[in-house]
Amino acid sequence: MEYQLTKLAAIDIGSNAVRCQISAVLFFQGRYRLKRVEYVRYPLRLGEDVFATGEIPARKADKFVKFLHSLKLLMEVHEVSHHLICATSAMRTAANGAAVAQRVKDELGLDIHVIDGQAEASYINRVIEHVLEDNRHYLHIDVGGGSTEFNIYHDRRKVAAQSFEIGSIRRMQQEESGRTVEEMNGLWQRMEVWVRENARRYHVTRAIGTGGNINKLYSMSTAAPNRPITRRSVQALLDRLGGLSMNERVNVAMLNPDRADVIVPAGHIYLAAMDWANVKNMIVPDIGLKDGMLQALFEQYFDEISPTVHPSILPVADVENGPIM
Repeated sequence: MEYQLTKLAAIDIGSNAVRCQISAVLFFQGRYRLKRVEYVRYPLRLGEDVFATGEIPARKADKFVKFLHSLKLLMEVHEVSHHLICATSAMRTAANGAAVAQRVKDELGLDIHVIDGQAEASYINRVIEHVLEDNRHYLHIDVGGGSTEFNIYHDRRKVAAQSFEIGSIRRMQQEESGRTVEEMNGLWQRMEVWVRENARRYHVTRAIGTGGNINKLYSMSTAAPNRPITRRSVQALLDRLGGLSMNERVNVAMLNPDRADVIVPAGHIYLAAMDWANVKNMIVPDIGLKDGMLQALFEQYFDEISPTVHPSILPVADVENGPIM
């Protein structure tokens, strides 16, 4: 029996990978949910070339267009009603990023929105607030391939935010080149100053981490489901992984190659931020940019999706992890 569902899709073009999530709109007993029905991730690694050479090479641009074509077909098969495509640090940094986006528009009819760090944080904010507790002070750390976003929340309200153009791939390239943090235009020091000052100003006591690398570290830890991971546990995991060769990370730790080389550099950013903010624990909900994009889509087309329901009833994102004590 065919059961009709309205479906929305979000495509997140990150510096390390391209992710597509298709979610169905559910409404039951007065509550909306966005239920994931399809998820595809491909490690295109745009940032690997962009952060080294300044542009997306022709070979990778061709692969990028082919992959987006496959996602377009996937959305057609699922009969997706509305979709949103956002690109972050790598495409906004690439000298030919606009040209590649225009090629996708011309050949596939798909619009790519190249967003800045502030817009990226705004999307994530739409879903983060659902996993926070009232009257708590949080430092939110989101590490991507090319940038890191910091947000501070009090009583579910964002009170400070800042984006820094340093992420897992940039950090990995910096470490491989032997450059010190001083040679990275002082970005690392500026991040430290911002986190220390704002964590003290807003009396931060908890951290919340989002991003593929912290999700993987969390899954590898001994933390109980829906419980925080400790700073000590993150350090122990990074020490263990740092002592393994690339071959051992793939074949012993069972990490995908595109995760194996960036997980330690990314982990160092999370760990440093926790240290600067003087917090010992971090909650790790399985949510991110794509979830915020889906939330934004639903809010944008709410009247169309459910015209008979009172418009004051807003959707709730499909967040599996609720508030954690």
